[in-house]
Amino acid sequence: MSIDLVSDDFWERTAPLLPERPPRRHRHPGRLPVPDRVAVAGIVYVLRKAVAWCDVRVQVVGCSG
Repeated sequence: MSIDLVSDDFWERTAPLLPERPPRRHRHPGRLPVPDRVAVAGIVYVLRKAVAWCDVRVQVVGCSG
């Protein structure tokens, strides 16, 4: 579903505006980050549906808070 929320045209215009990711630490790397497009799809979903981020299920957009 996350692909439906972020069209290719929108992603081509948005991707250059995002900052580069910092390199991961070796000793305590933490949770693996989700792809930027999936995170943007989650933000678009929250804005369109007017729900709180904590109410979004992982199955809907592919990431959680």
